[in-house]
Amino acid sequence: MTNKKRLIDEFIQLVKINSLTGKEKNLADFLLEKLSEIGFEVTTDNAGQIAGGETGNVIATLKGNRPGKKLLFTAHMDTVEPGLNINPIIDEEKQIIKSDGTTILGSDDKAGIAAILEAMRTLRENNISHPDIQVVFSIWEENGLLGAKNLDYPKINADYIYVFDMDGSPGRIITKAPAQDKITVKIIGKAAHAGLNPESGISALMVASHAIENMKLLRIDEETTANFGIIHGGTGTNSVMSELTLYGEARSLNEEKLDKQTNHMIECLKEAADKFGAQLEINVDRLYGSIDIDENDEVVKLAKKAFSNINIDAYTDSTGGASDVNVYAKKGYKSVNLAIGMTNAHSVNEYIKIEDLYNSSRVILELIKEA
Repeated sequence: MTNKKRLIDEFIQLVKINSLTGKEKNLADFLLEKLSEIGFEVTTDNAGQIAGGETGNVIATLKGNRPGKKLLFTAHMDTVEPGLNINPIIDEEKQIIKSDGTTILGSDDKAGIAAILEAMRTLRENNISHPDIQVVFSIWEENGLLGAKNLDYPKINADYIYVFDMDGSPGRIITKAPAQDKITVKIIGKAAHAGLNPESGISALMVASHAIENMKLLRIDEETTANFGIIHGGTGTNSVMSELTLYGEARSLNEEKLDKQTNHMIECLKEAADKFGAQLEINVDRLYGSIDIDENDEVVKLAKKAFSNINIDAYTDSTGGASDVNVYAKKGYKSVNLAIGMTNAHSVNEYIKIEDLYNSSRVILELIKEA
């Protein structure tokens, strides 16, 4: 029933709409119109005002015509850089859609959006009976899940939430995802002329180097990772670096391990600062909590049944990344993240198989039928 050509055409149309994080308004306006045409009651919330963006989350509601579990389908509107003026290319031989190699493609997460839109059109065109359905297209997922965090939850009325925002082919059901700490550290040393009297200075860079040398970073264990990825500091080669800021993170599927890893990183920094006589300003922000959903939970069983209906073997899995599902699950909603086929996301080598895009839309209809 799903119209594959229409699905592909709309996906192409979606990725051509610029929607970097915080600048999703043009896409939101497009989606409000499309959802309204399908028959949804549509609105936006004030999440954008809170986050500092152009628009809020798109929230759409379709009243059911039969009893059943109330379902919410969601994907995020924002994309990472380089994500302006995307030129999608259909590779007929490989049956994939890719970018021209100068930008991302944006299948993260416009593949999710396209799959949801096509499923909703098919639902209405074929008069398929359904329970209450909601659709949320969120803002600002790529930079802290701020859309989901600031969603107008009094407007949400769902038994199960299905997030379509994961790499891998359809059938992969994410039931475990990590918590993350954002770690920002300002090291304050003492300036001095690097050629005339370096002994009078305290090098913030040496403090950072000493601390990092003694840290456990990158892959800590099968559940935990840690990294410092950005360093800002210095005014010139002839000055002892008096200030430096480190930007890092720690993640773990186990929040006790996360606490331990973050504390370890901070202690290494404190020891180095004491050794050299520097000062520290440390900020740790728990961006989101971990999720661990039981394989026997009904939200998982329903997904497996829906995939089985279209002859796809479903399985549960864990991921080292986060998504809006981290927020929904912590708020008490039964929710999982479903893979949609995005490959090499966040890179200019990103692509998606057309068949994966098609099957993502098909499984949404099966979820509705089985709810």
